[in-house]
Amino acid sequence: MPPEMALFSIYVPSLLPLLLVFSAAYWLLDGLLARWGLYARVWHPSLFRLSLFVIFYALLGLQLFFNTSTT
Repeated sequence: MPPEMALFSIYVPSLLPLLLVFSAAYWLLDGLLARWGLYARVWHPSLFRLSLFVIFYALLGLQLFFNTSTT
């Protein structure tokens, strides 16, 4: 994975577009989990939400890194 990419002739980190897309997808997932009542069962809902975001974003970034580095 390249460290940066040109987006409209501006260099941005390559994980920034991934963060924007993933944030929208996570917003939908968070609403779904809240509707199912999962956050009422965890000890600290905001810490749980943050840890889910960090874990899934890191897994997505690692998936992107390993898919582009093997070619």
